Amino acid sequence: MKKYRVQARPFVVPTTDGKLIEEHWGNSTRTSDISIAHMVAPPDWSEPHQTPEFDEFTIILSGKKHFEIDGDSVILEKGQSILIEKGARVRYSNPFYEPCEYIAICLPAFSMELVNRESE
Repeated sequence: MKKYRVQARPFVVPTTDGKLIEEHWGNSTRTSDISIAHMVAPPDWSEPHQTPEFDEFTIILSGKKHFEIDGDSVILEKGQSILIEKGARVRYSNPFYEPCEYIAICLPAFSMELVNRESE
């Protein structure tokens, strides 16, 4: 039995807000302890506040991304990364003029049941 798996076709999560989400590993691959996704947030994109039940690491590949975390405002740009611990109230956005490309890693894997997204 091989002790590796190659991911050649990530699961593209359907969205209605223009954001690209390519999940390489996660619930779509029956890997519930971690999710790893490549994402592109378009200019002027945002989503509602949420209080996830998972830790989330973000690594910015290009552009900038705005984070509102428990009342703090943080802006990251290319080459920077952040860990947001589970239980933090967070809102993600890209209020800038260029797309933001990044990698997101969630422990355990992202799921709608664990994200606790607020209504807008």
